[in-house]
Amino acid sequence: MLLPLLIAPALGAEAPTVILLSWDGVRPDYLERAEFSALERMAREGVRAERLIPVWPPNTFPNHAALATGTYADRHGIVNNRFLDRDRGLFSYEADGDWLEAEPLWAAAERQGVPAATFFWVGSETDWHGTGARYRKAPFDSSVSESEKVDQILAWIDLPEAERPRLVMSWWHGTDGVGHASGPAHPAVARQLAAQDRELGRLFAGLDERGIWDRTTVIVVSDHGMAEVNEAIDLGAVLGADGIRARVMSGGGVAHVYLEDPTRAGLTVRRLNAIAGVRAFSGPELPAELRGHHPRRTGDVVAFTDPPRTFYRLNGMERTWVMFRGLLGHKRGTHGYDPEHPEMAAVFLALGRGVSPGHELGSPRAIDVAPTVARLLGIEAPASSEGSPIAGIGEGR
Repeated sequence: MLLPLLIAPALGAEAPTVILLSWDGVRPDYLERAEFSALERMAREGVRAERLIPVWPPNTFPNHAALATGTYADRHGIVNNRFLDRDRGLFSYEADGDWLEAEPLWAAAERQGVPAATFFWVGSETDWHGTGARYRKAPFDSSVSESEKVDQILAWIDLPEAERPRLVMSWWHGTDGVGHASGPAHPAVARQLAAQDRELGRLFAGLDERGIWDRTTVIVVSDHGMAEVNEAIDLGAVLGADGIRARVMSGGGVAHVYLEDPTRAGLTVRRLNAIAGVRAFSGPELPAELRGHHPRRTGDVVAFTDPPRTFYRLNGMERTWVMFRGLLGHKRGTHGYDPEHPEMAAVFLALGRGVSPGHELGSPRAIDVAPTVARLLGIEAPASSEGSPIAGIGEGR
């Protein structure tokens, strides 16, 4: 355990602050599509990784949990955006922190005497085992603008020293919505990223004005990338036609299948493996390297596919609309594929205190973010963290 002497700021120095921003669905190659002055400043004056490798599955809730806890879905428990817990019931984009089975960063900070603030982050809206962020925005509201988030972050920064949070975490829209709606190659992706970049620039201007970069680090990450898709596979319809009763919960390239009769798992695996482009495993037989098997939450069967296929159930009207859009050349996008797939790559950039400008980061992992933030703050990483602090960030503090 770190001694208080080691985690205290130097005599006469103000305590360090870390602002961690998650931009949903931003791929590394998006940053090359136009001039984004704030992101370019981060890369020029700070560091930019080649990519950030998400955990499996590369979907929003599992990866926001990984970014906060420093561990994988089999340990933090958020195995997808939607899943069934065989004891607790349905998880569907839930805000309750009790679903997390590993300590999140804000709870670890507060436990060690570091005030934290969250403006929308998976699991942050309620206490975790009795500990929560001192300042938090809830409930989640997707209509809240990044402008409002920047205003609030700066207001938190302006609090008196004894009151201000030293850890600030905030989810931003990123490019996820437009990537889903129009595909990752659409020009609207760059326009949306430019809008996000403007607000980041406004945050930087606020930090410049306050002259606090000597005690402030800003980190921008994303949770996953995006791939273009043009073929939807309805697993529920396939299984229903064979008389296999199941509840299918899909998320792009992955689907958890919860069987009414779990003894039919072997039959279900064989049936799904017969579909072109689909690979299926029983839950306990998931490849170990995925770190995705949770005894209560993983499906009896888990199916995988690759782009341009996706698991999705379309009703008649939706199918007609998708076909019509396809004839007009409109694309769609999604994620949830192999974390090593190039189109699933996320971003990582850092600027400010403790950042060695120009340091080669390579390809850090989502689970490395929490211990990196902890090192910058001079505290221990969350209790279940399995990541490693990223070289070149926070080493000298």
